[in-house]
Amino acid sequence: MGLKTFPGGVHSHDNKGYSRNAAIETMPLPPKVYVHLSQHIGAPAKPVVKVGEEVLTGQLIAEPGGFVSIPMHAPITGKVSRIDSFAHPAGTTGTVIEITGNGEDNWVELTDDQNYENLPADEMKKRIAGAGICGMGGAGFPTHVKLSPPADKPIDTVILNGVECEPYLTADYRVILEQTDDVIKGLKLLMKIVGAKQGIIGIEANKPDCIKKMRQALAKEKNIRVDALKLKYPQGAEKQLIYACTKRKVPNKGGLPMAVGVVVQNVGTAVAVYEAIRYQKPLIERVITVSGKIVKNPKNLKARIGTLYSELLEYCGGTTEDVYKVISGGPMMGFAISTLDTPMTKGSSGLLLFNKKEAEKDREYTCLRCGLCVEVCPMNIAPSLIVSGVRYNDWEQAEKYGVMDCMKCGSCAYICPAQIKLIQWIDIGKLEVGKRMRNRQQSAKA
Repeated sequence: MGLKTFPGGVHSHDNKGYSRNAAIETMPLPPKVYVHLSQHIGAPAKPVVKVGEEVLTGQLIAEPGGFVSIPMHAPITGKVSRIDSFAHPAGTTGTVIEITGNGEDNWVELTDDQNYENLPADEMKKRIAGAGICGMGGAGFPTHVKLSPPADKPIDTVILNGVECEPYLTADYRVILEQTDDVIKGLKLLMKIVGAKQGIIGIEANKPDCIKKMRQALAKEKNIRVDALKLKYPQGAEKQLIYACTKRKVPNKGGLPMAVGVVVQNVGTAVAVYEAIRYQKPLIERVITVSGKIVKNPKNLKARIGTLYSELLEYCGGTTEDVYKVISGGPMMGFAISTLDTPMTKGSSGLLLFNKKEAEKDREYTCLRCGLCVEVCPMNIAPSLIVSGVRYNDWEQAEKYGVMDCMKCGSCAYICPAQIKLIQWIDIGKLEVGKRMRNRQQSAKA
């Protein structure tokens, strides 16, 4: 089949064999959950419950902190036992609402709205916002905000991201295989909300069974197609996926998909949208991959938000060797975390564990000026020149060569023969250049 793709990128071993054949299993209810108030881009949610209060599964426990924010709901039935600081899967800390379960799973009342497909777009968005849905495959942007473009940015295409280009991760793969119809229903609802005439589901070529099954399910649909994409990282990045499927280029310098008439959502998000609109079900669980060579039984688990990573690993039988590195998410763009007593969030796509040899850090050498980092960069920027500027505090050079356009996919660091920690240097540059840009803007306003 003809495979679509984008310029740049790298071909990494996908390591998906550990868990790809593991059907989704539902985790038992955890004894406690730790619900972070910040699981998304935007303002943290604000608690509406107090310590000692009894809550039902699905009950609102925190309201949005602004328009770019989402509410949080109780993932289990029990009592609010504390509101305190706790480890976050981004490698930091944040405020959580801790709920101690009572062993029951008593839900707030859900309704099966048989007329859900005919609801007005505004009511659909209201239900999505009320369910606390954010992007489940990337940065966690509130979904209702993404579906509210300004009037001068009409949307004609919705793309569902079924690429899952990060090595090891297979959660989206299993969702596509096992919940095909729900993914399609979610896509149709997303198209209706934004008035899109075209729907595209992008799936990477290492998932031929998904491509086949989805195409069979869509055989009678005239305005939805499946695009088979070349196996290349970061094929699932938003701008790269849009180019691969439509050949439209989203501008750098802060350009958004709506600038080219496109909205992109993850396949897991589409399922959550369908469940929110039809059943008014809040997002309190998701599928997450637990994988790695040393994991005894790698699995794809449907688990409640706020479940500790340590409990996910225990359910998978633990490890066969000592753990030297833990990553929340994928190995390219995920976060190394210092403790397994970290709760999963709505954006937690994977938990990866590595032994001593896999976790060893390579020694950095002097840049060879080979240009490979520039060649593979999907954002068409110059990582080596950016890092040179950061190293020597030449912030104008770092900004000039695109430090703020970097999406930190890690392709440059992956290919670098000198093993330079390019992304870490670029992170430092983003913080400093971002601060300087804000200072300039404030000075201009003064």
